[in-house]
Amino acid sequence: QVHVVESGGGLVQAGGSLRLSCAASEPIFNMYAMGWFRQAPGKEREFVGTIRINDGFTSIVNSVKGRFTISRDYPENTVYLQMNSLKPEDTAVYYCAARITSGDHLLASSYELWGQGTQVTVSS
Repeated sequence: QVHVVESGGGLVQAGGSLRLSCAASEPIFNMYAMGWFRQAPGKEREFVGTIRINDGFTSIVNSVKGRFTISRDYPENTVYLQMNSLKPEDTAVYYCAARITSGDHLLASSYELWGQGTQVTVSS
């Protein structure tokens, strides 16, 4: 069964950086796209960004644009979320998700596979 696993979360001071990894159990070129969502305590899960696997096209939510980037590594079957200039409001559980087919990349329901999540905490 195909699955994705996140890693790289942790505690960081405001202004710092973290890189999250999402490793897939099969070649990522079998996926249409992979994305990142986050959920803060008491809030709904929100879209952070996505990368289309075949051409590397990315879409990033405005609130993190210019600070977060998404990339892919075919040999490692991994997608990365590089987070720079972190702010306390970035604190959340970050989830990796994968889409086998095209769809609305903003909607969590468009993604068939989900990781277990990794905690990111940004202290002020």
